[in-house]
Amino acid sequence: MDLTLATRELDSATIVAVGGEIDVYTAPKLRDKITELVARGHYDIVVDLEAVEFLDSTGLGVLVGGLKKVRQHDGMLRLVCTQERLLKIFRITGLAKVFDIHASAEGAAAS
Repeated sequence: MDLTLATRELDSATIVAVGGEIDVYTAPKLRDKITELVARGHYDIVVDLEAVEFLDSTGLGVLVGGLKKVRQHDGMLRLVCTQERLLKIFRITGLAKVFDIHASAEGAAAS
């Protein structure tokens, strides 16, 4: 399965809606998108994981790397995730304490 990315603006945040599988093969596409957004001055990013079917450690690494990139500019990277199987990964790895995880893109953008 491939990875789909769609970006849109919501309030002052840039929403990146991700679909498909984030794994060793597709994670670079997400990393490149986050890098491109930061390079263009977007430091308030919301990654919407609602359509993600699979997330591995490579994908987690990309999200952590994206968080570090935006924090260098006093920005924020928040996540949208309500899928219990993905939330469990964030809890097990301790990343649920690192990321602000929201139930909707609107909620994330407003926080």
